[in-house]
Amino acid sequence: MHKLRNHRIAKLVPLGMLVLASCDAPETDQASLEQQAREITQQFTSTLLPTLQAALADGGPVNAIEVCAIRAPQIADDLSSSTPWTVNRVSLKARNTDRAIPDAWERGVLERFDADARAGMSGAALSEAAMIDGEFRFMQAQVAMPLCLTCHGENISEDVSAALRQHYPNDLATGYSAGEVRGAISLRKK
Repeated sequence: MHKLRNHRIAKLVPLGMLVLASCDAPETDQASLEQQAREITQQFTSTLLPTLQAALADGGPVNAIEVCAIRAPQIADDLSSSTPWTVNRVSLKARNTDRAIPDAWERGVLERFDADARAGMSGAALSEAAMIDGEFRFMQAQVAMPLCLTCHGENISEDVSAALRQHYPNDLATGYSAGEVRGAISLRKK
């Protein structure tokens, strides 16, 4: 009987270790998902930024607006197609009202990003990850850089304003200063 009892205890120890190990698994999974999301947001920005810089060099801000209107959604769609993630950009002051309106969770995160940026946090440090209704959600803030202010700033030229009205008749994404949160890249994965 004694041997049997010891045998049961020996069997329980690995099971207990398995239970403890599984408690760490969601944390590890979340860290892995967050790293994947960060890599995708980096891929998005490292594709869009040189595209916008080239468009500005080739045809000025009006050309960049057209490129941004077409290329930014394509980049998000390409990343959504080539990865298991859904990639989108959202803003409290949406330029593209067909694609950039935040849902309730995104709105709350964007409001926190705005408050944190006003309190002095760096835009690069503004990200948030959460499990929402069985989906992993991740947002990385996009701040207004000097390059952005040509089309998103307070003093926009008349030709840029006309091009914005043509591409985005319901545009709200102007009036920013350098460093302000302009929106976020938002990712989802089931």
